[in-house]
Amino acid sequence: MGEDRSIEDVLDTIGDQHARTVLAAISREPRSAKELAESCDLSLPTIYRRLELLQDHDLVTEQTAVAEDGNHYNVYKCNFDSTVIQLEDDEYKVRIYRKENLPDRFTQLWDDLGGE
Repeated sequence: MGEDRSIEDVLDTIGDQHARTVLAAISREPRSAKELAESCDLSLPTIYRRLELLQDHDLVTEQTAVAEDGNHYNVYKCNFDSTVIQLEDDEYKVRIYRKENLPDRFTQLWDDLGGE
């Protein structure tokens, strides 16, 4: 989670019922806004508002998919594995565990060790 986002913003975002519904739906597989509207039983404008909010907080990524007929459309994907909210010394802390692939993790470890 970026340092420029306040804990209140993150908690407000994941505290929103519709945002959680969208996150749950895309945690299984990437989906288009139309698919989300149908599976979540929400209006398309509600879906787009929640996707924008989730993207603003770097909780969702957007990718372009190509249909069999050649048309392009966007699909949305949850980009984290889990969230932990912790109360420590009268202060809340949020930790978001990101999905990483092994080469990225190795590169980060190498950089942290100073092996540039």
